[in-house]
Amino acid sequence: MSKLLVIDDDIDMLDLVRATLEKDGHQVDTEVDATTIQPSKCQQYDLLLLDVMMPSENGFSLCSRIRSEVDCPILFLTAKAEDTALVQGFGLGADDYIKKPFSIAELRVRVNAHLRREVRQPTHTLSRSGVRFNMQEKMAIVGEDTIFFTKGEYAISEHLALHIGQVFTKEQLYEAVFGFDADGDSSAIVEHIKNIRAKLKAYNLNPIETVWGVGYKWRKDKIL
Repeated sequence: MSKLLVIDDDIDMLDLVRATLEKDGHQVDTEVDATTIQPSKCQQYDLLLLDVMMPSENGFSLCSRIRSEVDCPILFLTAKAEDTALVQGFGLGADDYIKKPFSIAELRVRVNAHLRREVRQPTHTLSRSGVRFNMQEKMAIVGEDTIFFTKGEYAISEHLALHIGQVFTKEQLYEAVFGFDADGDSSAIVEHIKNIRAKLKAYNLNPIETVWGVGYKWRKDKIL
């Protein structure tokens, strides 16, 4: 059983999400006021669902405030599907977003896909182009430094590195990493890739290549 926290000022939405996810066997706690949420509270949960548009403190602000101390997946519930909003959310460390209005099936599939990915337990490491992947701890390391990837960023990097030289479309990457397909997936992958590149650029690394008109691949060589 996974433990989830849902934060939304809409009581009806909270009741719907709680009832839906409890049917899958999860323990679901809810809050209506983001300003009362502290990182220490969030650390006990396996996944957070944050509404973007809340009057007291919006989901973006809350994510920014807690992300450095919270290691679980963070998903946004949002009616804001514009690219600028998605860029902002992923830049703050979100792992995914669910656009309102959403179906019950989509909510269940997205949440459970992220939770399944959390419990995978590979037992080996992988080194590619200066990046070392600890696949047990789900950590990416360059030299002596651990790269602060979100769950989604790490999963995409690991998948590309495991299949070095193979080109994946945005849709294929999303399905491979999260286990399902839905509207908006391409935007999620694009923003995750941007963030991965920005974090590796600090170490003069650029292992992910864009294959124009197709998708992305991890370079076979060590071009910096």
